[in-house]
Amino acid sequence: MPASMLPGLKHANLSPRKLLIDGQWVDALSGKTFKPLNPSTGEPLTDVAEAAAEDIDRAVKAARKALEDGPWPKMTGGERSRLLFKLSELMLAHGDELAELESIDAGKPLAEARNVDIPVAAEVIQYYAGWASKIAGQTLPLRGSSFIYTLREPVGVVGAIVPWNFPLLLATWKVGPALATGCTMVLKPAELTPLTALKLGELALEAGLPPGVLNVVPGEGKVAGAALVDHPGVDKIAFTGSTAVGQEIMRKAASSLKRVTLELGGKSPNVVFADADLEAAARGAVGGIFYNKGEVCAAGSRILVERSVQDELVDKMKGRAAKLTQGDTLDPKTRLGPQASKPQLDKVLSYVAKGKAEGAQLVMGGERNTQAGTGYFVQPTIFANAKNEMTIAQEEIFGPVATVIPFDDVAQAIRDANGTRYGLAAGVWTRDVKKAHQVARAIKAGTVWVNSYNLYDPAAPFGGFKQSGFGRDLGEDALLGYLETKTVWMDIG
Repeated sequence: MPASMLPGLKHANLSPRKLLIDGQWVDALSGKTFKPLNPSTGEPLTDVAEAAAEDIDRAVKAARKALEDGPWPKMTGGERSRLLFKLSELMLAHGDELAELESIDAGKPLAEARNVDIPVAAEVIQYYAGWASKIAGQTLPLRGSSFIYTLREPVGVVGAIVPWNFPLLLATWKVGPALATGCTMVLKPAELTPLTALKLGELALEAGLPPGVLNVVPGEGKVAGAALVDHPGVDKIAFTGSTAVGQEIMRKAASSLKRVTLELGGKSPNVVFADADLEAAARGAVGGIFYNKGEVCAAGSRILVERSVQDELVDKMKGRAAKLTQGDTLDPKTRLGPQASKPQLDKVLSYVAKGKAEGAQLVMGGERNTQAGTGYFVQPTIFANAKNEMTIAQEEIFGPVATVIPFDDVAQAIRDANGTRYGLAAGVWTRDVKKAHQVARAIKAGTVWVNSYNLYDPAAPFGGFKQSGFGRDLGEDALLGYLETKTVWMDIG
């Protein structure tokens, strides 16, 4: 069935897409295109121009020109602020279209995309629009004969590489602070999910961003992404994705000492104590792992539960998970979408097999859900009585697979929570305020939610410890990654 005839598609335009370079929609120099697939059906959606190294070079040169010439470097923070506010307003005005594109491209239930991803992405741009006019240095009273002050200047041309699990939202996590600080950007969306990033570029032009300030160049990570990291005209790489790719980016960036911020993988513990509100904890645990079909870097994939209440918690989780309707993402009844691709489907199922082989107790799911459709659906899956050293407790699955691990006391809970190479996020469920603070302080993670999970706000910094990366997205902290500090000494004696 042609993409334009998809049932339920009312607002999205699925005509072929080009690259956005220097304010113009252009073909790839090679003429190559690729076809992103609808994860609900496995069918192609449209043709998208495929950027290669020569296209990245064009985009970086356009971003460099926009950084150094033209209207962008002459704008005040207030003027940049007005453009970003306009962009956020356009995102909201085109919310129905953006939601449909995100739904069919990334396998998100339409209601989830429309009510969460799109408005929150617009809110991120609004938040940084407010910051654009408030970036300032300091006056330093150090010596009587000198006037000393600091300037905060844009780091330069930013190469942003974003993943396929939250294509638009995570793009705004980079675009917002980069443009607020006066940087220019080359945005490389994941090849699986380029459609909303390209629409964002279209809206940015409509909002009045000068040519070259935001360039959008879809292509393969090993080609277009690698070329962006290697390009000598790029001053900073902002990356969200797997730890393995983040390590490769660090190695490549070292040759030119590019600035790098990395938001990487996770194997986040959701720690449930026996004194917790178990109904709330079960709701938080199910949302923490099955939201966005488990394709969340901060997913609460390890549910550490006090042994005395493990069976009760698992029963409550099973009851809630069983109500998650799977199906085509444009169906308003759908609450759990497909994995983003066939390779991701295969990866998730391979981890389920490892969990069974290593002796974890499969209490729910564990199979491809062919009844949901022809796409890449995995049943919501729960393992119980697992051990923290098992593969399914140590490696990021990035799918709807919960691993429930019992513990006996607070000390063991903390050891197990910290017992992976990751440190992105964590949850703690208890009615004991002292215990909540104790455990939150002891867990090595960038975000710890207490009696909640998967809550975000543009003002709250987000990022990881250990091999979950460094640097922060969101909040004031994110701005620091896009700024250089210059100290000016003036002799006035």
